[in-house]
Amino acid sequence: MAGGWARDGAVNEQIEASVSDELARLKARRQPQGESLTHCAECEEPIPEARRAALPGVKLCIDCMRERDSTFQARGGINRRGSKDSQLK
Repeated sequence: MAGGWARDGAVNEQIEASVSDELARLKARRQPQGESLTHCAECEEPIPEARRAALPGVKLCIDCMRERDSTFQARGGINRRGSKDSQLK
């Protein structure tokens, strides 16, 4: 159900490509590796054993990780339609 000069299914292909790109970007994010720390790398509070077992390679306590996650800023996506208005930014 594409409109204008686009072929049928073009809009769905754009959506699927955008979702695939974002999933690939998230998978490429660096995950904790190695042995978990017993104390937080930022505040030196003990990291609970259950957290260390659940997340191998964890370096931060729950409070410090929550604070870091709350400051996360999502980046803008790619406009695959290529409209003139989107190119003027």
